[in-house]
Amino acid sequence: MYFSKKLNKFNKIKHCFFSKNGGVSNGVFTSLNCGLGSSDVKKNILDNLSIVSKKMGIHDKNLFLMNQTHSNKVIVVGNENKKSQIINSDALITRLKNISISVLTADCVPILIYDEINQIIACIHSGWRGAVNGIIENTLNKIISMGKNNKIYVAVGPCIGVNNYEVAREFYDTFIKQDKYNKMHFSQNKEGKFSFNLRQYVNAKIKKFDIKYIENIDFDTFSQKENFFSYRRSKQMGEKDYGRCISTISLINA
Repeated sequence: MYFSKKLNKFNKIKHCFFSKNGGVSNGVFTSLNCGLGSSDVKKNILDNLSIVSKKMGIHDKNLFLMNQTHSNKVIVVGNENKKSQIINSDALITRLKNISISVLTADCVPILIYDEINQIIACIHSGWRGAVNGIIENTLNKIISMGKNNKIYVAVGPCIGVNNYEVAREFYDTFIKQDKYNKMHFSQNKEGKFSFNLRQYVNAKIKKFDIKYIENIDFDTFSQKENFFSYRRSKQMGEKDYGRCISTISLINA
């Protein structure tokens, strides 16, 4: 379990970037696999989600997940849709108390957000596709539109590190076509191959909003096999599937 020091100072929210440990799953899913889209035993996944709910101090039915598709779609969870525990989006925003909005990752970036002034929370699933297509901008713009005098805190969670994120030339070209300054997020080795700094790219997008309070929980999901699931590591090892870590945030009655 990993926490943001900045978010931890508030008594009106709870949050956690969960590791892969502390659950009941086995094999490649050992042990806190929370990915309902995985081929893990469904009962184990549900038991793992129940463990997370208890840690967050909420009922199982109040743990909200996303059906994530690397889109730029943002959904506000309110009274009209709060019965939908799984929502088709890559970001969730809410003012509702005593529910936990969550993001699942296995190399992509989980982002947790708190607007202290307007009592708004959000979570973002940001892989490279979502980031390129504006999931971060869409989420922050929506939060800003929901209140005044926003005081926003952002915690950027564990994700794949630059040393383990080798990409093809076509991948590099996609970013340069969008913005020539994106080349700062890439490094090139002697063989001409590129490495992509996803964390740096995500942080650059957040900083464009002049947000003062940004914290990085800076762990590499690929290299830290004992603590995190990794899509790229599992693929490299020839495994048929992989687990997903969960990151979650909730507003509570302080």
